[in-house]
Formats: sequence, structure tokens, C-alpha cells
Amino acid sequence: MKIAIIGQGNVGTSLQAAFARKNVRTEWISSHDAGQLAALAGDEWQNSVLIYAVADCALADVIAEVHAPKSLHLHTSGTIPITVFGDDKPHCGILYPFQTFSKAHPIDDFSAVPLIIEGRDIDDVAAIYTLALTLSPRVIEASQPDRERLHVAGVFANNFTNCMYRMAADLLRGTQIPFSVLLPLIDQTAAKVHTLAPKDAQTGPAVRGDENVISHHLELLAADPKTSDCLADVYSLLTKYIQGK
Repeated sequence: MKIAIIGQGNVGTSLQAAFARKNVRTEWISSHDAGQLAALAGDEWQNSVLIYAVADCALADVIAEVHAPKSLHLHTSGTIPITVFGDDKPHCGILYPFQTFSKAHPIDDFSAVPLIIEGRDIDDVAAIYTLALTLSPRVIEASQPDRERLHVAGVFANNFTNCMYRMAADLLRGTQIPFSVLLPLIDQTAAKVHTLAPKDAQTGPAVRGDENVISHHLELLAADPKTSDCLADVYSLLTKYIQGK
């Protein structure tokens, strides 16, 4: 069975490398090359697996360029529904790797990456499950609403958390203290949620109800001309959330 990965961005690059480490040969197709996309309709690609690893905003347009009704079509998005595949693609589904990807920081061990799958029918689900197991034992079948909620949760756990690191770095700018001083704290916090529920792992002045410290922090943020105006608002909102207000 032939496998094509359509898209050469962060996700496509990571998937191609992951399959290669498992000695599974894939063809790497540019989503911007109309000729390569049209070639997927040829006889040699019948009954193949076509994985679309392209940006959500471009997915429907790229799918429309591919005409291979006997192939299994999969996209890798956490938010786009399976209905993006029309009736001309009866065998289709989703192979959503739940991880952050970047070419500058490749993932050497894909077996730790959860793969969230969905298929149009039971036979497609079985085929997607078998393919996913090639890359990782952590395969979870999930509905569109559950996958959407997972995607939002990932934004909080990953993207917003990284934004907090950036805010922390901004706060330290101009001091004698480098950002690297925070790394042991960051690592310990991340390690704790492997064994504790996040609510149980919470520490700090908000969970202690230490209003004196909270007020002092807010005054410091408001008085510092180098601090973005929104940092005090973020601090207040997160404090209220932690305190259940």
C-alpha cells in the first residue's frame, strides 16, 4: 500500500520522518504543486493512503485538487470535520497527531504522541487504526466535538502556556536575572501534573488566598512602564479563575 503525505510544513515533515523511522516508505507531495496533486489520480495511486497535512484554511482547496475515489483520504486537523471530504472520496477520516511540531525541534520518538482518529465507517476506522499503530501505540478514536474540545485544551496547555513564558521573560528584561533561572521551576511544574491533577498541583498566592502579595504584584505591574498594560489584567483574570471567582 502506497502512502503520500501532502504538505511539507511542520506536521508533514514530522509525519514523513516518523514513517521513515519505522521503515515505511512515503511519497512527499507539495500541496502547492498542482501537477503532483493531479498525479495522485493515476493508476499507481489507486487504493493508497493520502494524508493531507496542510493548514486548515487551505485544506478544502487542496482536497478538491485530488481525484482518487478508491484511496483512503485522511487529514491531520484538530478542528476540521470529516465532512470536508465530499462524496467523491467515500473512504476518508482523520489522523490528528496531538503534539506541537516544528522543523527546528524534531520529535525523535513518535511513540509518545497520541493519535486521535475518526473514520467515515467502521472499515475506515479499522484501516486508520492499523496505520496509526505503525507510528504510536497511543491511538484514540474520538468524535468531532471531542476533538474540537481537545484542540482548545491544547491551546491552553501549549500555546497560552508558552505565551506565559514570554510574559515572564518580558518581566525579567532589564534585570540581572536571566530567563534560564525559571527553567527548573517550569520543569518541576510540568513534572508534577504527570502524577497530580492540575488543580491539586496548584501553588502560589492565589490558591493560598494571600491578598497582600496579590495586591503588591498588581501594583508592581501597574507601576512598571516597561510592562504591557494587559499583564495586570491577565494576572487578575487568572487569579480569579484559580480562586473560583
